[in-house]
Amino acid sequence: MAAQHEVVIIGGGNAGVSLAARLERYGVKDIGLIEPKEHHLYQPLFSHIAGGRAQAKEAVRTQESVTPKGVSWIRDSAVDVDGNSNTVTLASGATVAYGQLVVCPGLQFDWDDVPGLAAAVHSPHGATHYEFDLAPKAWTLLSGLTEGTAVFTMPAGPIKCGGASQKPMYLACDYWRQQGVLDKIRVVMVQPYPTVFGVPEVDRELDRKIAEYGIELWTDSELVSVDAAGREATVRNLKTGSEETLRYDVLNAVPPQSAPNWLKATDLPAASDKGGFVEVDRQTLRHLRYPNIWSLGDAAATSNSKAGGALRKQTKVLAKNLVAARKGKAPTEKYNGYSVCPFTVSRDTVVFAEFDDRYRPMPTIPRVPTWNESRLSWVVDRDIFPQVYWNLILKGRA
Repeated sequence: MAAQHEVVIIGGGNAGVSLAARLERYGVKDIGLIEPKEHHLYQPLFSHIAGGRAQAKEAVRTQESVTPKGVSWIRDSAVDVDGNSNTVTLASGATVAYGQLVVCPGLQFDWDDVPGLAAAVHSPHGATHYEFDLAPKAWTLLSGLTEGTAVFTMPAGPIKCGGASQKPMYLACDYWRQQGVLDKIRVVMVQPYPTVFGVPEVDRELDRKIAEYGIELWTDSELVSVDAAGREATVRNLKTGSEETLRYDVLNAVPPQSAPNWLKATDLPAASDKGGFVEVDRQTLRHLRYPNIWSLGDAAATSNSKAGGALRKQTKVLAKNLVAARKGKAPTEKYNGYSVCPFTVSRDTVVFAEFDDRYRPMPTIPRVPTWNESRLSWVVDRDIFPQVYWNLILKGRA
């Protein structure tokens, strides 16, 4: 006989755990959480680990310890959803029936989309801070560099916290400056968009830091292949189509990303969505064709920048709307497109970008320009946010 729950949540990351906790607080008592991994990770610290400003152990807890008491942890992977029969198929072959379903499995890394990239980040001269196991390696390579070329890359398309691709670069540059070797290192940042980030006020502040460190910013450009053995990265200009090969001493690369393959194969995404993201109303987060299916976070087809700050707003909206729907009422809460990205621009300062889904400034405190470089913002990002995450967000209280 198939397992059954009033609410089933696919994914035990930030979205799934914080939503489950909030739903429990709102009176939903029968929740099943599908998550195969034994450990839960706080991803915003990965950049600090790669930049030598955090220990790996600070970013990890057991999944059991963060799963809300009373929530049934289903230690398995989802491989299919049937919106007509209201069932989720698991990798084990078992099925789970649901009354309401929330799909938030996160993104997958498409390493093979860039030939040679997977081999490069596992080679002696490459790494990525988007993988927990490789973030400490990134700092080993960056801190050990005294001369040569360091290349940092960001892919086009939706990714987890796009600004995070730059953070270890600034931390490394400040470290190299302190060590007196910055002028001996060529630093290249490969950025697929016309500006460094996209919010004009933030761009101006980041451009100032880029000039201060002497970073070469290659805009409208993308990494298209890597020769790990030869330590060569080929970069294509997206406007002209021309390619240039960079020889590097350290490569810190961010992989292309998309929704998980199993999700792409369901009918939950829109037919036109090649990324495979769940088709939802961007304000209510309810599926456009299945009224008892919802999505938030990285796997949802929303227009915001994918980040934990956006997710915190989405969680509140979805939880209230789902509770209303269970009572036969129309969802009235609306997500406003808010997102946030703290840029660690030195080893003790941060540029705090708050913006909407059209990349317009959206500061939490009106008329306060949080995008100015600040020591206080560093304390908030590095010291306060992790504690808020473990002790409030994952408990559905922030």
